[in-house]
Amino acid sequence: MRIKEHPILRFEEKEEVIFYYNGKAIKGFKGDTIASALHAAGIKKLSESIHSKRPRGFYCAIGNCASCNMEVNGVPNVRTCITPLEANMDVLQQVGKGQVK
Repeated sequence: MRIKEHPILRFEEKEEVIFYYNGKAIKGFKGDTIASALHAAGIKKLSESIHSKRPRGFYCAIGNCASCNMEVNGVPNVRTCITPLEANMDVLQQVGKGQVK
């Protein structure tokens, strides 16, 4: 799910970063946000709506909509679309306002 070749842009190789999503090791790259690394790994569902439990994914990518809220290193309601990825982060899917799935 990453663009590797482009007719105009050049993509430099970046340092690989391993983090954990719901206990599973996932590979991302330095400079990714948590949400973009998950999306590149094929993980599209980031949270669920509070009442109807409908899936929510990578939506606004600027931290305004809360569709990407997840628990990161024990802290609930982290906007993963604007949070830089770091090695060994523990990321958990969240349901509603801070309830970990």
